[in-house]
Amino acid sequence: MIDIKVAKSAGFCFGVDRAVKMVYNELEKGTKVATLGPIIHNQDVVNDMKNKGARVIESVDEILPDETVVIRSHGVGKDVYEKIKEKNCRMLDATCPFVSRIHKIVSEKSAEGYTIMIAGDESHPEVQGIVGHCSQNYIVFKDNVELKHFFEKNQNFFGKKLAFVAQTTYNIIVWKKCMDIIPKGCPDIVIFDTICNATDTRQSDAAELAKSSDCMIVVGGKHSSNTVKLYEVCSRYCKTYHIENADELSFLQLPNAVKIGITAGASTPAYIIKEVQNKMAENETIITNPDEEVFDEAAIDKSFKKIHTGEKVTGIVQTVNDAEISVDLGTKHTGYVKLDDLTDDPSKKPSDIVSVGDEIELIVVKVNDNEGTAQLSKKKVDEQAGYDKVVAAKENGEILEGTVSRVVNKGAIVNYLGVRVFIPASQSGLPRGAELEQLNKQKVEFKIIEVDEDARKKRAVGSIKAVRDAQKEEAKAKFWETAEVGATYVGKVKSLTSFGAFVDLGGIDGMVHISELSWKRIKHPSEVVSVGDTLEVYIKDLKPEENRISLGFRKAEDNPWQIFLDNYKVGDVVKAKVVSITSFGAFAQIIDGVDGLIHISQIADQKVENVKDILSVGDEVDVKIIDIDPESKRISISMRALLSDADSEEDAE
Repeated sequence: MIDIKVAKSAGFCFGVDRAVKMVYNELEKGTKVATLGPIIHNQDVVNDMKNKGARVIESVDEILPDETVVIRSHGVGKDVYEKIKEKNCRMLDATCPFVSRIHKIVSEKSAEGYTIMIAGDESHPEVQGIVGHCSQNYIVFKDNVELKHFFEKNQNFFGKKLAFVAQTTYNIIVWKKCMDIIPKGCPDIVIFDTICNATDTRQSDAAELAKSSDCMIVVGGKHSSNTVKLYEVCSRYCKTYHIENADELSFLQLPNAVKIGITAGASTPAYIIKEVQNKMAENETIITNPDEEVFDEAAIDKSFKKIHTGEKVTGIVQTVNDAEISVDLGTKHTGYVKLDDLTDDPSKKPSDIVSVGDEIELIVVKVNDNEGTAQLSKKKVDEQAGYDKVVAAKENGEILEGTVSRVVNKGAIVNYLGVRVFIPASQSGLPRGAELEQLNKQKVEFKIIEVDEDARKKRAVGSIKAVRDAQKEEAKAKFWETAEVGATYVGKVKSLTSFGAFVDLGGIDGMVHISELSWKRIKHPSEVVSVGDTLEVYIKDLKPEENRISLGFRKAEDNPWQIFLDNYKVGDVVKAKVVSITSFGAFAQIIDGVDGLIHISQIADQKVENVKDILSVGDEVDVKIIDIDPESKRISISMRALLSDADSEEDAE
């Protein structure tokens, strides 16, 4: 019976998935779409998009006036963006964020005078796009052999400023070989890790599957760089075939394989992978060739070196899962490191700490010769290094970062690289009486204020408060250096009093007086804001000698009086709502925040003895604006004037 397995990370990556969805979303809305080159290196997907109305164009000159142009996930150079802008057409940028990061790096480093060294295929659209963001010199090399040859012919290049980047889908193994050629510790050479994590994971997963398979099927476009890299990776371990879809299976002469692995490039949709898997499972299309030699990946380990508990060993990470990692020690033993022996940080998984192919130092915890296994610990190695760092951090006042593992009586525990750091409640940075539990499982910054003299105990005392106090002082100093009246800040409401709200501007507090919170009259700040609210405020007054900052929150454009003056004039007839009644008249609201006075003499065309006989609070009445006093902010309105106007119209008739 044939055992068919699909690699864990086969198919669409984040960037490709994002680009494909962007195009399909536009097509569903009826948008006329033109992709600048095939959106991805997969003809099935490209053909489907064409059938739904998308056009594939090769240059900006081909864009039609009513089309939306889509920049594919590979990205383009600066000049293309400029040409599209000149065309004045709608554009969707589907450039993969990881590719955009490379564009930013090469653009910045070019401006700083660096020669950009690009590892990749010079004819690949992603590399061409990267080149298009280099404003200075650049060199593209395809592998370590070409890089070595270049440096041998250009010895003077080692004296120049060089910045190394790689195509996101570049072969990880080849990249590591390239890094071995570059001089170490040279200040004029900077290296950026730009190979996409998805590429790394996909190649690692494919390699692991290939090691345990008789043959591999790699599914993806023939022009897809990352798919070709997968083919190269798998070919190192077993017979490998590169196909674009399930139809090509019929033409393969597969070996007499029992275990067959399937992986796919980043441009291969899930449905094509499923079609290949299903068609192979049917057995009808699989033509086996018994005469062909079956690839046997299993190697006999000839090393019988013994290892002992407590011994320090070096191993190569072979597999990584959520519970543990396996390590090749170069002996007859298979090494295992459980999550608890990798780290004390509960928020981390093994994949956050190590990757397949990493070389790491370990301590042997337990050996089982009968089963050929060894239990190992990375944490014990880290503990000594961690203790040394903690001691050094105390001496130089360095700020460390760690995760609170648990809250204990009168404090909290942070495990920093194997060192137990106790944070007393008084050094927690929390207000007196606050619940320490809120720190549990949180990442915190702290300083070491005491170290246990017994190095074997690996204990220390830390202070979160010391870091926060220093940060506040730094923030205050920075604030006073740049603060000026009128400057705008975004801060959080820290506390409320009867006379205003205190706002944290980032280490320093300012106060918004109650009169500055609203254009309306309010009795308490809580009518407008709450503790924790984010406010955009501006500085009204500064008194550095008193460490006082007066803030404003009201915006001039929201001033009801100004809104009234901009929209109303004497003679306008408006509706007004009676809000209060006095012995001499009634106040009626014209707009929110602006009231006018209807004097008792302006209520009716006859003498009124008592305002309440005619008007009540809440009544909505028609009035005429008869006077506006901008300086005293007073408005006179009249009901009587409307009655007089009506009489005049009747007389005229």
